Amino acid sequence: MPSTKQFIEVVMPQLAESLVSATIGKWLKKPGDPVEAYEPICEVITDKVNAEIPSTIDGVMGEVRASEGEVIAVGEVICVIEIAGEAEGAGTAAGNSAGATAISDAVQADSSAQTGLPAAAGDQSQRARYSPAVQTLAAEHNIDLRQVAGSGMGGRITRKDVLAYIEHGGANGTSLPKQEPMAHVSQAAAPAAATQAQVPQTPAAIQPGIPVQAASEPVRHSGLHLTETPRIPKIEVEGPQSEYFIDVTPIRNTIATKMRQSVSEIPHGWMMIEVDVTNLVHLRNKLKEEFYRKEGINLTYLAFLLKAVVNAIKDYPIMNSVWAVDKIIVKRDINISLAVGTEDSVMTPVIKKADQKNIAGLAREVEELARKTREGKLKLDDMQGGTFTVNNTGSFGSILSQPIINYPQAAILTFESIVKKPVVINDMIAVRSVANLCLSLDHRILDGVICGRFMQRVKDNLESMTLENTKLY
Repeated sequence: MPSTKQFIEVVMPQLAESLVSATIGKWLKKPGDPVEAYEPICEVITDKVNAEIPSTIDGVMGEVRASEGEVIAVGEVICVIEIAGEAEGAGTAAGNSAGATAISDAVQADSSAQTGLPAAAGDQSQRARYSPAVQTLAAEHNIDLRQVAGSGMGGRITRKDVLAYIEHGGANGTSLPKQEPMAHVSQAAAPAAATQAQVPQTPAAIQPGIPVQAASEPVRHSGLHLTETPRIPKIEVEGPQSEYFIDVTPIRNTIATKMRQSVSEIPHGWMMIEVDVTNLVHLRNKLKEEFYRKEGINLTYLAFLLKAVVNAIKDYPIMNSVWAVDKIIVKRDINISLAVGTEDSVMTPVIKKADQKNIAGLAREVEELARKTREGKLKLDDMQGGTFTVNNTGSFGSILSQPIINYPQAAILTFESIVKKPVVINDMIAVRSVANLCLSLDHRILDGVICGRFMQRVKDNLESMTLENTKLY
């Protein structure tokens, strides 16, 4: 009977309404590998977030038509999957042979994973490149990735490899004790130290079993970034030279592209205003413990700032706009992009319809997005639709910054660290809690007058927050 092999083309899907292209991050299958329906075949990167493209059918991976790092338009073919036809002929036999070979390879790779030994044969050039998902999983289970066999292209370790390693108890065949992730250590310490600021710890200070030393009396505790102790990225040292080489990951490349596009296309302006947040400090100190008991999350200064910013945008909606060459588009919904730092990148998940949320709702959104960012669980939808960006650089102890606009938005605002300063009030000197707000603006859309009024409104909103007139719910 004639050959009945069929080839199904897989195209780049439109993962979001505004998506026109995406970058191939990593192929999870290579030609000859068997694939099952709904099994991921590759990772793609879109606007600072990873997504996986699943197979829609059972078959064998065929020709790969897009290389890693290549930008592919939506609807363009990225690979071909071979499936068996209706007749049982030579073609089917060949397909079975290819499938058998692929299955044999898969069994061999699985066997390597079971033994915990790295694959000795084949290309291993990508073995030292770890995705955020792999790093997170390894950190959660205290796994040395050098002991895990990689089944990806170039010997790269996939999340499935790590799960297989965990399932089989590690290289020695014994179960590895699961340890609490570092983030959980700091989260557990957070409630008890709610009145104390956390400070960056050295790697030795965050080892399990060694208590995290609390800082002295804080000025503030509002940072996304300091809710966990930063992890130190692993750096490959090549040769005896005093130089280090770090591979540019696809997500780092995307960030670089976006930043270059922003500074080259947007004429940036910048301004700063000083805010007396003494009343806000007192207000938060009064409410934070009860809020934690009720909600189970920290009440940070950031939630109050977001409320102040959103209310100011309502008064000056031009801040919530984008440049469109022959027109300016003012967005109706106020969707706040929140800059969240990880150990090797910055994500900007979005609080949708922030103007419809109260302070408690904003605090919950901040907690949820920060958690998903730390765990690498952000979805494409979490990153879409931002209209104005807020960055909490004060969590680093910064008092002044000049942020780059999150393209194509019109402005970005940073909340700097709260410090105590002598302030002249009614010709008398008083010690007050003060913070700087810094704004970078698209000078094609915004000018100093409108931005000055906007910043003054944010300042007024923050300085007027007291226990008597501020409601969390």
